Amino acid sequence: MVAVGTIVWLGSELMFFAGIFAMIFTLRSNVPDLFEQQAALLNIPFSMTITTVLVLSSVTCQLGVLRAERGQVGRTGNVFQVTKWGMREWFVLTFLMGGFFISGQVFEYAELIMHEGLTFSSDPFGSIFYLGTGLHGIHVTLGLFAFLIVLLRTFLATRFTHEQATTAIVVSYYWHFVDVVWVALYLSIYLIN
Repeated sequence: MVAVGTIVWLGSELMFFAGIFAMIFTLRSNVPDLFEQQAALLNIPFSMTITTVLVLSSVTCQLGVLRAERGQVGRTGNVFQVTKWGMREWFVLTFLMGGFFISGQVFEYAELIMHEGLTFSSDPFGSIFYLGTGLHGIHVTLGLFAFLIVLLRTFLATRFTHEQATTAIVVSYYWHFVDVVWVALYLSIYLIN
């Protein structure tokens, strides 16, 4: 039931982001020169780096889920034996990668505001840029809190249960969703001319 409920909720989140994509493409079609001019201010190599880290975090998240499904909470070897990592180690790495993405986004915002003068209220591009990427950043941050809750529960429990594995799986649904939304946002704002 939890998995089904999460999928239904993610469907509503998809509609939320669909509205943002509608705004992006409406702006692109109505004022293409502004969109092209302002999009040129974006640091593509830097944003591609943090995007790659976020996308790879879906892989580490899924590796953690595979361990959770097997009931392997912690590592069975030393920390350098990656093949023997458990769910905790993969989820901690996923958390760190998500934190790197958020830190990169904050750095990008600071650069755009201080050096390029692009703010939320500077023009329609700034509004949609900060609205879309900012709301996505909030979703990533909520996902990071979800990872912390899953990890905390594994340390507080005396044994790893099916319910905890289900929680890990549901958090992975959310994380994969957030990653896919970012790829679409990234393509729509940063790359498509």
